Amino acid sequence: MAHTVLIHVTNSDPILAEMDEMPKPTDTHIVCTNARARDGKALHYIDQEAMRFMFPWHRITFIEVYPSEEDRAEIETFFRD
Repeated sequence: MAHTVLIHVTNSDPILAEMDEMPKPTDTHIVCTNARARDGKALHYIDQEAMRFMFPWHRITFIEVYPSEEDRAEIETFFRD
């Protein structure tokens, strides 16, 4: 199952992508697919034909992981009237 993530790269705008598996503590880089801007537009510095991307850990500030559809069903949201 692919995880949708928002990758915060140092000195750059965040990149929205999918990761097949979460990185392990011993990894030196992350691998993702379908990299795009936060608004869904194509990134100007990535070739249109490229499919998989590798980013070294030293360039990443942090990664946000979005909940899957299964996780969303389990999350309780509270609304104020």
